[in-house]
Amino acid sequence: MLPQGHPPVADPKVGVLIVNLGSPDAPEPAAVKRYLKEFLSDRRVVEIPALLWQPILRGIILNTRPAKSAALYASIWDRARGDSPLRVISADQAAALQAAMPDVTVDFAMRYGNPSIPDRLAALKAAGCTRILVMPLYPQYSAATTATVVDKVGESLKAMRWQPALRFLPPYHDDPLYISALADDARAGLAALDFEPDVLIASFHGMPERTLHLGDPYHCHAQKTGRLLREALGLGEANFRTAFQSRFGKAEWLKPYLDKTLAALPEQGIRKVAVIAPGFSADCLETLEEIAIQGREIFLHAGGTHFSYLRCLNAGNAGMQMLRGLAARELAGWRESGH
Repeated sequence: MLPQGHPPVADPKVGVLIVNLGSPDAPEPAAVKRYLKEFLSDRRVVEIPALLWQPILRGIILNTRPAKSAALYASIWDRARGDSPLRVISADQAAALQAAMPDVTVDFAMRYGNPSIPDRLAALKAAGCTRILVMPLYPQYSAATTATVVDKVGESLKAMRWQPALRFLPPYHDDPLYISALADDARAGLAALDFEPDVLIASFHGMPERTLHLGDPYHCHAQKTGRLLREALGLGEANFRTAFQSRFGKAEWLKPYLDKTLAALPEQGIRKVAVIAPGFSADCLETLEEIAIQGREIFLHAGGTHFSYLRCLNAGNAGMQMLRGLAARELAGWRESGH
């Protein structure tokens, strides 16, 4: 028993925090500006020296880009639930994981924006979680994604006198659970189409080419995911392409570029295309607007006749079965110990 007057102490629990990239709080310029300022000020995201980058960011980008980006967010905003698709889906993923694993406490956070990593880690600790599994939902490792989550968690721990024990989900780009989930979901998506694609394109978020030469394994992870997915689907190399999207600025980024690939395919006699986004664990601006809307326009304008974007795993059965399996494996020893 606790001595008289001792502050209450919660029973020790195990926590799980799933983390995705982030979203502005509203599809409005002011909210987008706050989000972009945090996101583009991360030294792992933009590796230009701060003395050179910050004047560009604050003087140009944050004064010109928020209005345009807000309009794009507005085009895909989940009006029924009053939130961004990424946050809605992340909440659904956390709820489904909680229902499947009632012996642990599950929450979700955004690396940039809300709910924040420091806030949700503090909430888990306040709920009695002395052991916490942090799950960055980035299948392919990049310093600009996975590493920034670890950075923010470490920063959050500095504010805690009594720190919880932590584990981090490692990259799962070639994990059989992940490849199987992708393949199962892709088969269902392709079967639901009213046409048979000539080519299936796996689109991954782009990274500056220099990151590859600096030792970032992201490009290799993405290529391996693409190859394993193609093999799992039984497709030949002629019927499957891997591409990279969302480049920014004038520097060279990882190739081939999705937009240029889509524009070139009709000239090669390929007029029916489906696009899948294996690097995204949940649908967001880059998938719902950049691929499903802009990508379609590019392809059809170039002479394509049929285009479809296949949704991300999201909180669907295949994706949640994968997340349950990954979480259970990483929690081995913790759940059994009774904590």
